[in-house]
Amino acid sequence: MILRRFLAGSAAAALLALPLVGSPAAAQQEEAQYFPGLPYRSGPYAPSGIPLGSGYADYLAMLQARDGGINGVPIHYEECDTGYNNDRGVECYERLKDSGPTEPAAWHPLSTGITYALIPRVTQDEAPMLSIGYGRADAADGRVFPWIFNPPITYWAGADAIIQYIQAEEGGNLEGKKIALVYHDSAYGREPIATLERLAEEEGYELSLFPVAPPGLEQKATWLQVARQLRPDWTLMWGWGVMNSTAIQEAAAVGYPMDRFIGIWWSGTEPDARPAGQAGAGYKSLNFHATGTDFPAIQDILTHVYDQGNGSTERDTVGEVNYNRGVLNAAVTVEAVRAAQAEFGERPLTGEEVRWGLENLEISLERWKELGLDGFAGAISLSCEDHEGGGSAYVQQWNGSAWEPVSDWIQPRNDELRPAYEASAEQYAEEQGLELRDCSAM
Repeated sequence: MILRRFLAGSAAAALLALPLVGSPAAAQQEEAQYFPGLPYRSGPYAPSGIPLGSGYADYLAMLQARDGGINGVPIHYEECDTGYNNDRGVECYERLKDSGPTEPAAWHPLSTGITYALIPRVTQDEAPMLSIGYGRADAADGRVFPWIFNPPITYWAGADAIIQYIQAEEGGNLEGKKIALVYHDSAYGREPIATLERLAEEEGYELSLFPVAPPGLEQKATWLQVARQLRPDWTLMWGWGVMNSTAIQEAAAVGYPMDRFIGIWWSGTEPDARPAGQAGAGYKSLNFHATGTDFPAIQDILTHVYDQGNGSTERDTVGEVNYNRGVLNAAVTVEAVRAAQAEFGERPLTGEEVRWGLENLEISLERWKELGLDGFAGAISLSCEDHEGGGSAYVQQWNGSAWEPVSDWIQPRNDELRPAYEASAEQYAEEQGLELRDCSAM
C-alpha cells in the first residue's frame, strides 16, 4: 500500500516524510487544512484511478503553490492507495483519519463499494464524505445521510438522462423497444437497475440484464448473447476499468452498432475507448463536466505543478476525462471550505464546519469562471435536505481518437427522482434505527 504526502509550503505530491513532532516545520503544519486522499494507483483499475486521484491532488498542489493554500490557510495533503479494494479502503481511512495536522476537510472514496463501507464510519466520526457521481443515490437525502454528499448527479439521475436521450433518438416513443444493461456485478453496477426497471414500466421498453463478474476480462459469451440472440435496440453499460475497454472491443468484434451502445460516465474515459481505436468509433457515454486543458485553472496546474516537476501523473493525461473529474472533486471540496471559512473564519476547519460549508455551497456558472473553469461544469447548489443538487449530464461520443459532445445538457426528471431518493433513504433509516434530521431548523 502506497502512502503519499505533500506538505504545506510545497507543491510536491511526492513520497515525503512528515516533519518531526515539535519541530518548527511541525508547528507550521498545525495551521494547515488537512485533505486526505483515497486514490487507487495499483490493481486492475489503476489506469482509471491514477488520473482521477491525480487531478484531485494536483489541483490542491496548484492552490498551495500559486496561492499559498486557501485564503492564506496552507494545505496538507496525504493519500493512501486503496487499490479499489473495499477492505484496503477502510484500512486507509483508519490509517489517515488521525494522521493529519488537523481534522480532515472531507473524504473522497472514489469507489462505490468503499463509499458503502465508510458510511457508518464517517457518520460516527462526524466527517463529511463526498461521492461525486458515484456511491449511494439515496444519500442525496441529507435528512438520513447528514455526512454524505453526492453532487452534482447520481447514478439514478444518470439512468434517467440516458433513457431521455434514447427516447429523443427514437422519436419520443420507447414502446416495445429492447434495452440491455451490461453491468459490473457489484454495488456500483447494480445502482441503476431499480430506476431502469421503473422507467421500463412507464415507457414500455423491455429491459434485459447482463452482469459481468469483475474485473470483466471475460465477456465473449455476454456479447454473443447480446448481439446474436437478444439484438437490443440499445445497450447500456455500467462498467469500470478494464471491463469497459473489453466490452467496447467485444461489441465491435461481434458487429454491434456502436452508436447504439452508451455507457455511464465511468464507462466513458480515454483508457476505456482508446484500445478499440477506430473499431470503437461511435460508442457513446454520459459526462457531467468538460474535458481538455483549455481552462486557466488547468493551465495553472501545468505551470505551477508540472513545469516544476511535481505532477502526480504523466503530463499528457492532464485534461483527460478522469483527470478533469479529479479536478472537479477538488474544486467542489475547496469551495465548500471557502464557504465555511466565510462563516467560521480563515483557519483550518473541523469536519462539522466543512459540512456546514457543503450544505451552504453555491457554485454558480459565474463562480466557475472566477475559478478559471468557465464552462467546466454546471451550477451546484446544496442544502441540508438536498446533498445532490439536481445536476445534469450530456452525451459524448468517441470518434476513434477523442471524445466529442453530441448532445445538449440533459436535465434528469427530479420530480420523479426526489421521491425515490427519499423513499429509499427512509427505508434505510428504518432498517438502521436512525432518526431523520430536522432540516427546518438548519
